[in-house]
Amino acid sequence: MESVTEREDITIARDGHVLAAWHYPPSSTDLTDADGRAPAVILAHGLGFTRDCGLDSYAQAFAQAGIHAVVFDYSGFGDSEGTPRDVVNVDSQLRDYECAITATRALDGVDPKRVALWGTSYAGGIVVAAAARDGEIAAVVSQCPNLDNLATALFLVRNTPPLHGAWLVSGVLRDGVRALRKREPFYVRAMGPEGSGSAYPSDDIWARLQHLAGPTWNNRIGLRDFLRLPVFRAVSYLDRLPCRIQFIACELDDLTPVAPTLAAAKKLGDKADLYRVQAGHFDVYVEPFLAPAVAAQTKFLVGELRAPVPAR
Repeated sequence: MESVTEREDITIARDGHVLAAWHYPPSSTDLTDADGRAPAVILAHGLGFTRDCGLDSYAQAFAQAGIHAVVFDYSGFGDSEGTPRDVVNVDSQLRDYECAITATRALDGVDPKRVALWGTSYAGGIVVAAAARDGEIAAVVSQCPNLDNLATALFLVRNTPPLHGAWLVSGVLRDGVRALRKREPFYVRAMGPEGSGSAYPSDDIWARLQHLAGPTWNNRIGLRDFLRLPVFRAVSYLDRLPCRIQFIACELDDLTPVAPTLAAAKKLGDKADLYRVQAGHFDVYVEPFLAPAVAAQTKFLVGELRAPVPAR
C-alpha cells in the first residue's frame, strides 16, 4: 500500500514528558459533520515495537476515508520521551492512551464524541481496557489481540520448547529483580531468526520484519511487566465497553492465542464484529492479508463513526 496522505509531527503531553505522534488529517469530507468536524482514530504499536513498524498503512487508509488518524509511540519507545526505555508496562501504556485521547479530542477539526481506538497485538488488549476506562470511546479495533496474559502464558508454555521457555522465564525474572532494585532493565532481543536467542525466534517472521521494521525500533525489550499481580486480563473489561468493537482474529497465530478473541466476540454478540483470517500473528501486516484487513477495518470504522443526522 503506497503512502499518499501527508502527515504532520505532533506531540502529546504526558505527565512531565511528551509522546511523539503523527497526525494524518482526513483527505475526504465524507464523515465531516455540519460543524466541519470529522472523527478520529488513535493507533499504537504492539509489544516491543514502534509506530514506524507498519502502522502507516492503516493510518493512511483511515485518513483517506475521512478520519483523523493519530499514531503515537508509547512512553520510552521510539521517538517518545520517558524512561526506562523499551520496557512494557501496562499501567504506563494505559496512561499513554488516556493522554492521547485527551490530545486528539482537542485537535482542530476533530469531533470529540467520535474518537475510536486501534491496537494491535499487546495494544489490542490495551485498547479494550482504555476504551472501558474512558467510557465515551465511539469504536474499537483490536487486531490479533493479547486479551488475556494468563491465557497467553499458558499457550506459550504448551507451545514453546522447554529450553527456550526456561531462557525466557529467566529473562523475565532478571528484569523483575532489576526493577525492584531500581536498576537499568535487563533486555532480551525481541525478535530474530531461529537460534538467535530472542523472545520470539522465527526465520519466517524475521524475514518479514525486514520489510516492516522502522529506524527507531531497537529490537530489545524488558519483560518485567509479566511478573505483575494481578495478571493483566483485558477480557475483564469487556462488560464495560461503551461501543462496538471489531476483532481481527488470526487463526494461525502462534504468539497470541486466538481462543480468547473468539470467546470475546461470542460473549459480546452484536456488539462485536469478527473478522477471521487464516494467517499468523505477523501475516496481517503484509500482503496478501494486509489490504483485505485494512479494508475491513476501514469499513467498520466508517460505519461506526458516521456523522450524526441533524435533527429536523
